[in-house]
Amino acid sequence: MDIETGELQRLRTGPGPDHDQQRPFLVRVRFASEDPARVVENVREVLTCVVTQRGDWPAFERWPRLLPAWFVQRCAPEHPEPEAAGPFDAAAWLRRWGAMTRQQKAAACRGPWMLSDWLHCFDPTEDGAGEDRSWWWWDAGVDEAHGGWVQVVTTGWPFGSGSLSWLIEAGGGTHLVYGP
Repeated sequence: MDIETGELQRLRTGPGPDHDQQRPFLVRVRFASEDPARVVENVREVLTCVVTQRGDWPAFERWPRLLPAWFVQRCAPEHPEPEAAGPFDAAAWLRRWGAMTRQQKAAACRGPWMLSDWLHCFDPTEDGAGEDRSWWWWDAGVDEAHGGWVQVVTTGWPFGSGSLSWLIEAGGGTHLVYGP
């Protein structure tokens, strides 16, 4: 079983014995919370919903009914469509992104995210970035009374972690720290 197809199984039951043989590159995100078990449950709930839709990706208008209401409510409001705007200028966006400091980039990736931006990271169609995902669910747990962790398989370090950070923050986690 490969990493991507096993993601739904790991979301539901955790990694099985056959997963140990894969030796993936794992990153653990530690977080604080008054109820870390609830954060893990929230994150699993949202990601399970998204992963189960990958075969037949819904139109954006359907997502607010598919995802848990609490997650949709915690996302930033969608920007209204500009009436006379031209096509998205990816080169200009990349120039602005490249000119940002590390701190500015980190601030830009913090939530709340718009739902459309967050879903774009998982969208497997030509319009989305889901085919270029850089992380997949591996496992999660609770360390202590006010701490928990989410572990993901990544394509390497660093990786596009903004969508993961927002998911954990929306689920109730704070003070995220990435590490092995």
